[in-house]
Amino acid sequence: MDMFDALHLARLQFAMTVSFHIVFPAISIGMASFLAVLEWRWLRTGDTSYRDLLKFWSRIFAISFGLGVVSGVVMAYEFGTNWSGFSYVAGNITGPLLTYEVLTAFFLEAGFLGIMLFGWDRVSPRAHFFATLMVALGTLVSTFWILASNSFMQTPQGFALQDGRIVPVDWWAVIFNPSFPYRLAHMSIAAFLVAGFIVAACGAWHLLQGRRDLPVKRSFSMALWLLLVMTPLQLVVGDAHGLNTREHQPAKIAAIEGLWETEKGGTALNLIGWPDMDAETTRYAVQVPHLGSLILTHSWNGEIRGLKEFPPEDRPYSPLLFWSFRVMAGLGMLMLLTVTLGLLLRRGGRLYEARWFQRLVLLMGPSGLIALLAGWITTEVGRQPWTVYGVLRTVDSVSPVGSQQLGISLLLLVGVYCLVFGTGVYYMLKLMRRGPQPEPVHDDDAPLHPGLHNRPLSQSFR
Repeated sequence: MDMFDALHLARLQFAMTVSFHIVFPAISIGMASFLAVLEWRWLRTGDTSYRDLLKFWSRIFAISFGLGVVSGVVMAYEFGTNWSGFSYVAGNITGPLLTYEVLTAFFLEAGFLGIMLFGWDRVSPRAHFFATLMVALGTLVSTFWILASNSFMQTPQGFALQDGRIVPVDWWAVIFNPSFPYRLAHMSIAAFLVAGFIVAACGAWHLLQGRRDLPVKRSFSMALWLLLVMTPLQLVVGDAHGLNTREHQPAKIAAIEGLWETEKGGTALNLIGWPDMDAETTRYAVQVPHLGSLILTHSWNGEIRGLKEFPPEDRPYSPLLFWSFRVMAGLGMLMLLTVTLGLLLRRGGRLYEARWFQRLVLLMGPSGLIALLAGWITTEVGRQPWTVYGVLRTVDSVSPVGSQQLGISLLLLVGVYCLVFGTGVYYMLKLMRRGPQPEPVHDDDAPLHPGLHNRPLSQSFR
């Protein structure tokens, strides 16, 4: 297998661009809803600490939103330049779904984003809050359409093949395909976890620096409350998603578990190990008997199909899947431990004083992003060797372009992405390090400068 042929370079390029892209929309999705809650609390209570947090996190959201749009444009071009086979065969499905995303979600976000960011003194408070709600709604609608398109590639239904092309026959079945509800819930909650841990880590940083003002403590507390709800909920949704995947993509589950033989009378779980694709075995495996059956079938003796039941050409690459899933699941367990410790400290009245816990939350800041990327690797690599599962192979989806062109464009994209998005992330971290600042109170009757009158001519001689 040539790792530098056109197919693998095209896959590597798309993996790189989607990895950059998914980070920023995930931040935007979770952050937009957080901003809506902050503004609602400010309007309801009149507490200016909510306003200070709202204006601070609005800047972070704006940067993330802009970077997400830029990175997404490149992916759209790649469908034509690198994946023309996929676009030709599946374009009748993916084209309309992505168009619906633009016509609904993107227009909704773009239409109200300017009011949310720059309309503070230009529209009424209620109108501004409505704009914030519409931006938050737009991010969720965008998630809906993107996940509908991607879920169709995982569990396609509601279509027919005509002259080698996929055509829709039931749009309701296309959109609400078997994996869509689980993947939509899983991804949406993941976005809230991403934003929640970023906000909590920012609060932890400032608490460790000695700040005890209300905006810092309030953002730290609100993020931990959100994470306390979302983390166990994500575990429940993830379990349901796993059961759905076992039903519709059994080869993916076998590769995730490094399971080669179909074990009768109960399946063990490989905690760690190294799946060997050539030898068809998982080396150095540490197993727990029957635990695989309990997790994946909810029964003691449940049977899970092994990879040997699938032709070698239809097997996903197990080593990458095996460890990407364990990174995601392991971080999920650490998240649950973190929020549980936070609840215990809150009950003991030591949430803002336990420096060891604040260091833990700071270290967990990027955990949501890492788990998100690991989850997407598991999802997308597990679909291989199919672009549309069971219908269109990846090898038949790539454009007829040379490896030299793909290699050059890949190197250029890596350089540009690291420069552009590295700068954006640096600026976001710089803003977070400064933290929320109380907004100065302006007295319209006071002179603009001490000792001077509020007259233009007076100001000119300052």
